[in-house]
Amino acid sequence: MQKVHIIGAGLAGSEAAYFLAERGVSVIVHEMRPLKTTPAHHTGQCAELVCSNSLKSKSPISAPGMMKAEMRMLGSMILDAAEFAEVPAGEALAVDRDKFAGFITDKIRNHKNITFVEGEVSTPFTGNDEITLIASGPLTSDDLTAWLSKATGDTDLYFYDAIAPIIDTTTIDMTSAFTANRYDKGGEEAYINCPMSQEEYNAFIDCITTGEMVPTKNFEKEKYFQGCQPIEAIAATGRDSLRFGPMKPVGLTDPQTGRRPYAAVQLRPENRSKTAYNLVGFQTRLKYGSQLKALRLIPALKNAEFLRMGSMHRNTYVCGPRVLRSDLSLKGHPKVYLAGQITGVEGYLESAACGMLAATFILERVKGLPHSAPPTNTALGALLAHVTASDAKNYQPNNIQFALFDPKFFENTDGMKKDELRKTMAAQAPVYFKDWMRSCGTLFT
Repeated sequence: MQKVHIIGAGLAGSEAAYFLAERGVSVIVHEMRPLKTTPAHHTGQCAELVCSNSLKSKSPISAPGMMKAEMRMLGSMILDAAEFAEVPAGEALAVDRDKFAGFITDKIRNHKNITFVEGEVSTPFTGNDEITLIASGPLTSDDLTAWLSKATGDTDLYFYDAIAPIIDTTTIDMTSAFTANRYDKGGEEAYINCPMSQEEYNAFIDCITTGEMVPTKNFEKEKYFQGCQPIEAIAATGRDSLRFGPMKPVGLTDPQTGRRPYAAVQLRPENRSKTAYNLVGFQTRLKYGSQLKALRLIPALKNAEFLRMGSMHRNTYVCGPRVLRSDLSLKGHPKVYLAGQITGVEGYLESAACGMLAATFILERVKGLPHSAPPTNTALGALLAHVTASDAKNYQPNNIQFALFDPKFFENTDGMKKDELRKTMAAQAPVYFKDWMRSCGTLFT
């Protein structure tokens, strides 16, 4: 029986390790933390969440909801952990970070078919009976990045990502805030909303656009993933940009005025006890002093104490369509697979899904079965097609979204308007996915 080495115990690596171990495959998980840390991590836990604590929408008529449904069919351990550690967040699946990582760490470290090894790995394992899955995430170590760069011929393996601040709940001025979900969706009120007047908003914009920022290294270009741009980068595109992004007031009514605010900052609970909240969509590369000055211009946060300031870090990813085969193995290195954010998927959910895909294809190899991938009219298939078959010249990290689906691969969708089309896709995709699973014969038994 071949041994599978998994480099990285993040969401992709943990999901892949558990998937394979549950099917009798001998797995060795290698994790460099806590012996060697990263600019964003703070613990040695598996699947530590370093940015948001949300795994996106729970709505079955959303692209993330469609992906969750397919992952559950395959027995996703990451989704089990998320449901175990869930905190209220309206329609979003948000988690208590510590409970989430603790659940996963326990599953990985105590599984009979998983050996957990602490320490950095700088090159893949390529012995006769060895397969390597690189799931080292966007903060891959310098040595392993150097190996990947040499193996792929790519010297441009990065983009910049930024982390949002976290606030002590007791220091939020609730006389200047209110609890509500947009359009009152999601049952229990989960978000704290910090309204701002036009004058307050303009003062905030002036402050962040003139604030001092952490500089990039002089040999690197500033490249941001579109879905995680720092607030100052968004503001630089237009004075009202933030009012149409993370500060949009749409779907909210301030009970003190009975009207929609000019702008609003949303805070989402970090844990079940709600002792901490994070600023939704407020990633930033401002220096700490500039952050404090700007954020305290938000009336509800004028006396806020920050448990974590925002920060910026370099993320590593390959150009998937150019360097990966359809089974996520590396061209020129058929026994080396990649999964997670290093392939160019963006987001916790997508990373876990990519780990599950890679594990499926490795299981095919171990069992001597032909390669079979989910069709592109499924969420997992659409994500895989983006990673391995999209335009290499314009490739950038991406979330699961309806733009990745081609309506022509769904039945009877001609002439449908957007909402009806999405409902139809969401209804048909699970059927196609079940058909694919059945076509794989003994793979999942």
